[in-house]
Amino acid sequence: MVFGKLLSALKKTREVLAAGLSRLFSLGRKLDEDFLDELEQVLYQADLGNVGSQIVEELKVAYKKREITDVDKVPAYLRARLCALLQGSAEALAKAPTKPTIVLVVGVNGAGKTTSIAKLARHLATQGHSVMLGAGDTFRAAAVEQLALWAERLRIPIIKQHTGADPAAVAFDAVTAAVARGIDYLILDTAGRLHTQKNLMTELEKVVRVVKKVVPSAPHETLLVLDATTGQNAIRQASEFAKSAPVSGLILAKMDGTAKGGAIFGIRSVLPVPVKFLGVGEGLDDLEPFAVEAFVDAILQFDANKRA
Repeated sequence: MVFGKLLSALKKTREVLAAGLSRLFSLGRKLDEDFLDELEQVLYQADLGNVGSQIVEELKVAYKKREITDVDKVPAYLRARLCALLQGSAEALAKAPTKPTIVLVVGVNGAGKTTSIAKLARHLATQGHSVMLGAGDTFRAAAVEQLALWAERLRIPIIKQHTGADPAAVAFDAVTAAVARGIDYLILDTAGRLHTQKNLMTELEKVVRVVKKVVPSAPHETLLVLDATTGQNAIRQASEFAKSAPVSGLILAKMDGTAKGGAIFGIRSVLPVPVKFLGVGEGLDDLEPFAVEAFVDAILQFDANKRA
């Protein structure tokens, strides 16, 4: 069951929230300034950061206006606000009107980019689509080999060159091959050096120009892979990439390994593009399309009657 897998993946984030929320919402608490200040701290610990503070400030205004006077009304308010902040963030992967749909994947080294590409390829293949990979991360040692191993395991074609080759040349070859073979989806890996290096962004721009020479409407998606375990650092990465790359969607990797799942709200505040997928485990099938209400409900479960 999809929701069961998501619920399991978000266990650490949920536990951080549940411990604080269960204590706050235990029987006998009154809605007052102290309660609201403690609620802000609980949200901060789950890495909601400024977004948590924003929600609490809105709640304080509602409290002062007597629009909300009872602690029992706060959970529903909290859920509604969190869902509202993510509205418009869940969107299916783009599909070009004519083959191939070209998906560019960007992100810093260590974020889980290569594994996420393999999972995305698997996801598309299980839906009956033909998939090809392009090994454009030619600067990192072993990156090409790693992606080639995934392609072999998945039994899908890959276009590659040697380590150190021109990424734009790989992209050109891959797009040309995908067009010639009538492939449904071409997933292009890109170099993943530090997001602060301007030459990386210049290289990305060159790749995009080369891709457009073959398919003018491409890339149809540019997905940024972020490591959810890095919390606020993932927010900074999102902000940097937003300045330099035409990011159209996000993949949040390693959601199962972090208590910082709340960072998704901060990420969306600096890069308001759809969250396409969540990495919810280490297996090839552990990539879930993002769903707003399922996500919020998975992190917000707690026992209001449980005393800490």
